[in-house]
Amino acid sequence: MTRVSDLSEDELIALFAPRLPHTDATILGPGDDSAVLAVDGFLVVSSDMLVENRHFKRQWSTGKDVGWRAAMQNLADIDAMGAVPTALEVCLSMPEDLDVEWVMGLADGLREACEPHGVGVVGGDLSGGSEIVVAVTALGETHGTEPVTRADAVPGDVIAVSGALGAARAGLALLDAGRNDAPDAISLFLRPQPRIGAGLEAALHGATAMMDLSDGLGRDGVRMAHASEARFSVDSALIPVHEAAAFTAQVLGADALSWAIGGGEDHHMLACFTRESAVPAGWTVIGAVEAGDGELLIDGRAPADAGWDHFSS
Repeated sequence: MTRVSDLSEDELIALFAPRLPHTDATILGPGDDSAVLAVDGFLVVSSDMLVENRHFKRQWSTGKDVGWRAAMQNLADIDAMGAVPTALEVCLSMPEDLDVEWVMGLADGLREACEPHGVGVVGGDLSGGSEIVVAVTALGETHGTEPVTRADAVPGDVIAVSGALGAARAGLALLDAGRNDAPDAISLFLRPQPRIGAGLEAALHGATAMMDLSDGLGRDGVRMAHASEARFSVDSALIPVHEAAAFTAQVLGADALSWAIGGGEDHHMLACFTRESAVPAGWTVIGAVEAGDGELLIDGRAPADAGWDHFSS
């Protein structure tokens, strides 16, 4: 078994970098002080990180799982602006006794997630540390259109989501319980499957506001309502619950709807549209925007589960 400490930094980079995906937008990629990209329209930038034992555990997740997840959560953030993701910068901190195969798996996961979308890893950094931290900066472009923000929903708009919710939270519940009753749910926690491109589709259909549901409908819905200075009124009967979450909830004696509301990391989109006929196929209308002041009401009440919070969850 080869460990990180068995190689020099340059040797590790020489193994790691060739496995990463490339993109046609790259003029100058890894190996220099900065990358150089060709950009069409507005440049859209987002950053996120995964911290060992906070966002993932090595006994649950392979390096490939973490690479996939790191890519997908950042691609979803770019998509949520109605932009096209083009490149990632990846910084990796890791303990010196980490198996090099885990690091190579991380690169493979990044490649498998990015290549279908024409996204490349154009640079980053490596460092030693007490635990694994994967920090990603994602870059995208709007091709001349205006980015879609969280802030422009208005009363009369309809609220929709781009996919069924709760599967990732169900998978986490199974892992916490040491059970494997619903492999699909576990897989969707370890490797989320948002519909990258749904955000661009929504933008082309005139979405007035949009965001990635990374921390759950209960928390992210409040964030978008607050940014738009409006009230988001949601009907719980309309919220699409993923079948893997429904099955897992039966197995564990839990409430699948609460996972759909409070569980994050499905990375589907929450968006508002001027009318129901403007909502793209594959999306589900769950409520309406009303006059208000930054509230999310589900069946007329604030949700009991406010979703993921990094400093209290």
